[in-house]
Amino acid sequence: MIKQINNKRILSILSAAAFLSVLDIFIVNVALPTIKKDLHATDADIQLVIAGYLLGYAVFLITGARAGDYYGRKKVYVISMCCFTLASLLCGIAQTPLQLNAGRALQGVSAAFMVPQSLAYIQMLFPDQSARARALGFYGSVAGVASVIGQFLGGFLPDIHFSNELFSHLDGWRLIFLINVPLGIVAVYNACQHLKEHKLLKTGSFDVSGVVLGSMALLGLIYPLIRGRELGWPLWSLVLLGSSFLLLYLFVKNQQVKMKRGVPVLIDFKLFYYADFRIGLFIALFYFIAQDSYFLITGLMLQDGLHVSSSETGLLFVFQGLGYVLGAVGSLVLIKKYGKKVIQMAVLLMMVSLLLHVFLFSAAKVDWYLSYPLLLMYGVGCGAVLPSIMSLALQRIPADLAGSASGLYSTIQQAAVALGIGLTGGVFFSFLSEGASKTDFVNAYMGATALNVLALIGVLFFLYRLPEGGKGEDA
Repeated sequence: MIKQINNKRILSILSAAAFLSVLDIFIVNVALPTIKKDLHATDADIQLVIAGYLLGYAVFLITGARAGDYYGRKKVYVISMCCFTLASLLCGIAQTPLQLNAGRALQGVSAAFMVPQSLAYIQMLFPDQSARARALGFYGSVAGVASVIGQFLGGFLPDIHFSNELFSHLDGWRLIFLINVPLGIVAVYNACQHLKEHKLLKTGSFDVSGVVLGSMALLGLIYPLIRGRELGWPLWSLVLLGSSFLLLYLFVKNQQVKMKRGVPVLIDFKLFYYADFRIGLFIALFYFIAQDSYFLITGLMLQDGLHVSSSETGLLFVFQGLGYVLGAVGSLVLIKKYGKKVIQMAVLLMMVSLLLHVFLFSAAKVDWYLSYPLLLMYGVGCGAVLPSIMSLALQRIPADLAGSASGLYSTIQQAAVALGIGLTGGVFFSFLSEGASKTDFVNAYMGATALNVLALIGVLFFLYRLPEGGKGEDA
């Protein structure tokens, strides 16, 4: 009984990683227009506020997972939590867009080392499958709560104005980062006090060349998509885009050669023998292209296009978060009975909701009473899709490949979100210029939403191709 209580306490401590890492994805969405005005940032700068975090997260996630085996999970968890806290402070005091985005990238890299250690601890603390499932469910629910709280605080905090002379120059948006500092300090203290180090598993060596090639390929693809449009597509941006595909090819060859030699690799290509996993990665790619870019363009549409306040926008997104919780809970029951048809219907619900968004925002007089159920509807669709597609992708992966599979899936997830910010955000900003009117914003939203709808059509296509009750492994 005492051990069980201690494990629950440690689970709460480890869940700080989920809370902070997810909070910092969602908390910036609503605050972006305020940050842009205060720091005199460009459109590309504010895209990087999201994409920089996600790129740092995606590039180092697999490396971060393995670091705990080499150097100790407690040590890596504490150091990465300290770095995350420091990076949050740097973001909070940033005076230029470059300083802010450097801090955001450091936050993402820190999260990539921090989160895998917390998940690895859960695997050790709860060896029983049912207990582990409950622990992971609690961990996931913390992440879900963080997404809702993040969207609310991201809207509420920028509207705070201090009357005290000592804090009169502190802009409210800075609190969305500074709030992490006391939370991070408490998390570090609790981890130092209660976590126990595990036995090191130093086998082989880090795949340094794989990390370098994979990182350069991702950066070469996403950075020019964000910066190139704003600068008129200079030659360097086109060269980087072209080289990213060459680097991706070299990365795949690098991993294949190392596998044949028995050398440690970042990606075990045996995973691609499993049809569920292979198709599941494409589902994740297309879904996450649409997922977070929706928050970017909708937040900008509401605040800059329709002049809705930051706090009111945050409240609207809270309804989306509540819908997500309802969809996630309801889908658990329905999917057991109806299978992937539930997910397909949820994707259709998201598509219908996006089209209704366009009609609502383009009306001469926006009926805000309709916006709450509309965002709730979109959230229900997201909630039914998001938790389920990972389970579908990993359902037939054997235990010895589970760690590699979840690491690769999470990497694709974060990279796809960053790619969506670049692509959908790029389409949105291409319609806008200085002094853009409401009509310009509506056209921008229509164009960007059309791209997200196409991405969701891609999700439907691959869901149709996904085996249901058939073989999970190719012959």
